[in-house]
Parts: sequence; structure tokens; C-alpha cells
Amino acid sequence: MVQPPLFLQNTIAVIWDFDKTLIPGYMQEPLFDHFGIDATKFWEEVNGLPKFYQKGGLQLISKDTLYLTHILTYVRQGVFPDLNNKLLRELGAKLKFYPGLPNFLDTLRKVVKDNSEFSRHDIKVEHYIVSTGLRQLILGSEISSFVDGVWACEFVEQVAPPGYLETSQGELFAEPPVIREIGYVIDNTTKTRAVFEINKGSNKVVEIDVNATIKPADRRVPFQNMIYVADGPSDIPVFSVITQYGGRTFAVYQSGSTAEFVQVNNLQKQGRVQSFGAADYQEGSQAYMWLINTVKEIATSIVSARSLALGDKVGRPPHHIS
Repeated sequence: MVQPPLFLQNTIAVIWDFDKTLIPGYMQEPLFDHFGIDATKFWEEVNGLPKFYQKGGLQLISKDTLYLTHILTYVRQGVFPDLNNKLLRELGAKLKFYPGLPNFLDTLRKVVKDNSEFSRHDIKVEHYIVSTGLRQLILGSEISSFVDGVWACEFVEQVAPPGYLETSQGELFAEPPVIREIGYVIDNTTKTRAVFEINKGSNKVVEIDVNATIKPADRRVPFQNMIYVADGPSDIPVFSVITQYGGRTFAVYQSGSTAEFVQVNNLQKQGRVQSFGAADYQEGSQAYMWLINTVKEIATSIVSARSLALGDKVGRPPHHIS
């Protein structure tokens, strides 16, 4: 007996980086402003941590996520007093996005929704954010209601002590919520894990493990139905995976920044990305036109594939011989 495929593969996934892709700077700025912290000094300290830890005897250091441990140090030292996830989410509301956002995400959805041929095949666009930043800041921002999922770093407020299984919930959660540990980490390399979760559908179906072996025909969002939008070299692992398997890649730079332009221009020269443009998502911009056109191209490919499959599986009706 022939088993039907798990998914119809009629979903287009637009996957976004966050910092300098959706917003001009770094999402931690509202956090620093709230506590009156010099952002430049904070990042200089973070950049100096590898040498600091090496002097202490460490050899292997995860540089991408050192800023998380430094935030926790600021909390413990009273520089970020009583910082918790609720406050992070509130601060996320202060984030300002590039021109055209967040409404452009719905515009991309309407590209397929308003096309009768695409809608006949029930094609839809989903948006995901995959970031090395803080998930609570993103969830508190204006764009959160426009996306279908967010992968980013999380902090734990209540730490489970030894013997916690025999302790009442009331005792465990009696202390005021303050971030104490790192609960989930996304770095530049593990961003690819999120992409595979979208690909296999484990973000939608809990029974599907991202490490499970799943045939390409049974994956929820084939790589050729993916678009990845990001700003720089830190996104090369995801750019490489998406490109390798037939997806689409687009790099953005801040308008007027020569350094960022050169950076993404080099990414295209190296074959890392297919195209690039200024981080402006207003109608008529390079990013606007490229992304809309690419969504249409992918949707058209889905229609063609489904039409061919229909022709292969549905025989022609009998007719009179003339």
C-alpha cells in the first residue's frame, strides 16, 4: 500500500534574521537605555571576555553567546536589578523597524492569498524569525503578531534546586521572578537547526523530531520553498544551507552605510547570496520587489509541481473514437 506524503508542501517560509535586518541596530538598546548603561562599553566588555576566560584557563569558549552570560553578570551585580522576562517583553515594544515593516510581512502573504491560481492550491506564506538575540524582546515587539514562530535565546527565572521534584510548586516559585540562568541558546551555527525544524515540520508537529530521518517528499517545507533574509557574515551557515538545497537568499544593508554595502556585495560575489538591497521594505524598493517576485516564482513552481502530480495520478477520462 502506497503511503500518502505527510504534507502537501504548499507552504512558503520566509525566514528573517532580526538585528540589522528588521531593525537598524541591536535589539538590546532599549535594555541599556532602561538601566542607563553605555552600550558601547557593554559590547567592549563582551568582546574582551574570550581573553579574560582564556587567562583563567579555559580553551573552548562559545563567543556567539557570551553576551548572555554578561547580562546575567550585570543582573547578579545589581547593574540590571530585578531584570525578568516580563520587563524584557515590555522593552521589546520600544523597538523601531525599518521602513515598510511590519506590514510588508502581510503584503507577502497577500501575494498568494489574492491570486486565484495560488489560493486554489491552498498555497500560503509563513514568516519566521531566527535570531541570536533575546526571544522575549522580539515577542514584545510590534512585529511579533505578524510572524508564525520565533527562535531566539531565552532566560530562566526560577532555577530548579536539588530535590525540586519533592518540593511544592508554591515553594519553588515563591521568589520574585528574576532571570538567573540561560534556558535556550541560538548561535550563528545552530540557526541551521531552526531551519531544519521548519523544513521537517517539527515546529508544527511535536511528534516529529528534528533529528529524525524524513524523506524530502515528506518534509513540510522543502528548502526550495524557503527564503532567507539577513544582513551579514554571521548568517553564512544558514545562507549556505538554504542555497545548497535550492532555496533563495537575500542580504540587506543599512541605506547609506558603505561598509555594510561592501559586506553584502562581497557575499553575492562569493555566491553566498543570490541578491541584496537596502533594508527598506517600502513599495518600489529593491527588497520589496525582489521578495514579492521571489514569492510569486516559488508559488508558481508549487502550482506546476502539483499540476504535474495531478496529471500523473489522475487518468484521462474515456472518449469516443472518431
